[in-house]
Amino acid sequence: MNVVIIGNGVTGVSAAIRIRQLQPDWKITMISGESEYHYSRPALMYIFMGHMGYKNTKPYENSFWPKNDIHLIRDWVTEIDTGSKRLLMQKLDPIYYDKLLIATGSKSNKFGWPGQDLKGVQSLYDLMDLRELYENTQEVKNAVIVGGGLIGIELAEMLHSRGLHVTFLVREKSYWDNVLPAEESSMINNLIKQENMELLLERELKEIIDDGNGRVGGVITNKGEKIDCGLVGLTAGVSPNLDLIKESNIPGGRGILVDGGLRTQIEDIYSAGDCAEIVTEGEGRNLIQQVWYTGKMQGKVVGETIAGMDSVYDPGIWYNSAKFLNLEYQTYGQVNNAQGLLSIPGEKNLYWEHQNHLHSLRLVHNGNEILGVNVMGLRYSHKICESWVRDKRTPDYVLDNLFQANFDPEFFKRYESNIVGTLKEQII
Repeated sequence: MNVVIIGNGVTGVSAAIRIRQLQPDWKITMISGESEYHYSRPALMYIFMGHMGYKNTKPYENSFWPKNDIHLIRDWVTEIDTGSKRLLMQKLDPIYYDKLLIATGSKSNKFGWPGQDLKGVQSLYDLMDLRELYENTQEVKNAVIVGGGLIGIELAEMLHSRGLHVTFLVREKSYWDNVLPAEESSMINNLIKQENMELLLERELKEIIDDGNGRVGGVITNKGEKIDCGLVGLTAGVSPNLDLIKESNIPGGRGILVDGGLRTQIEDIYSAGDCAEIVTEGEGRNLIQQVWYTGKMQGKVVGETIAGMDSVYDPGIWYNSAKFLNLEYQTYGQVNNAQGLLSIPGEKNLYWEHQNHLHSLRLVHNGNEILGVNVMGLRYSHKICESWVRDKRTPDYVLDNLFQANFDPEFFKRYESNIVGTLKEQII
């Protein structure tokens, strides 16, 4: 049996490892045009800032792949011929497969802005973007970042570390308030301004201006403002990378359509990770998840499906973590954004924020059980926070056991006494 995997991100790698565990005699080939070896994509910013070298971002030694008999190919797939079960390649001869996993991830959004293809306009998603960023920051003093969210704040920190003045164009009323509650979003606003970055809210990009030499010279906003800059970072989200299926008979919607076992509608072809759209039964919206840990989980499940197990992907309790400059963030379960679009009847919030606006804790509950947790600027145990939601613990139980969740180093200041006192008063 010959299994071919397109993509060597966390999803493709997790699938390859799981298949090898279950099928020691199968041939496994992993293809990527971006890099020969799997690396940690979230570590791109640390490479740029000099905190890590590229070799330190690889979770596995180079020898891991031949030891596990996983063949690596550095090339781009240009076409999937499902009838002949072959992949047409940019440089190499066609590659044939018995089973195929498409794990091509996401690509950065572009919305047809005038000037978006000028030199000095770029996204931040992969190694090619990182290489381009080294070139685009040469002799540049000012940058504009279009869009908020996690990639935007990472790029801002990278540019700020090189001495560039950063201006954000964020279409929302507050930073990332389509995800964060109002108070947490306000914390990010304050932090950005404290770092001497400019935050322009309710602004959208209208046009990128040519400096006369084919390079970006500035931008025009939807309110007519002209901002001079030598670099524009496009970080207005990502979308499933569907380029390879556009000319094929593999069905797609927002992503590559798959069932709960991550099978496409074409026999022996599977998809998982950022590029996959899991079809749900009934009236619920199909599921697309584009964070690292869900990619890893889906990789494991699709590996089991390919290997012959009857596995079904269960997204479980939602979790995400990030870092907004120096402010760490964790979220578990159901925590609604500032618009409250997903709020449920009877939902209540317990919220504590330190007066320095660098630490906060939010507990979402329905009176009887915890539905979600937001942690900002504190280090709380993933295992414990997730268990509060999974085990449907009461607000009183969580507050009585809050000290157990904190795993900051010994000499870090603890805030649990203040948090518990404040939140106990809010329980009605």
